[in-house]
Amino acid sequence: MGRRSSTKDTLARNVLRLRRKREYSQADLALRARVTQALVSALELGRANPTVETLERLARALGASVAELFATIEP
Repeated sequence: MGRRSSTKDTLARNVLRLRRKREYSQADLALRARVTQALVSALELGRANPTVETLERLARALGASVAELFATIEP
């Protein structure tokens, strides 16, 4: 069984954190970013490999930069 990527884990945490900060449901974010709710869920679980275009749409929908989606946030 393969190990999960720490980059995917960072992306997952940040998408979830930013989505909750804006009080969006997964469906809300999906609609705003023009992706499926299933993709948002997979991202938050660290199971998706989004395209650059998808990352840009998610960042825009969350009011963030693509770099912020990959930033390491200290607890």
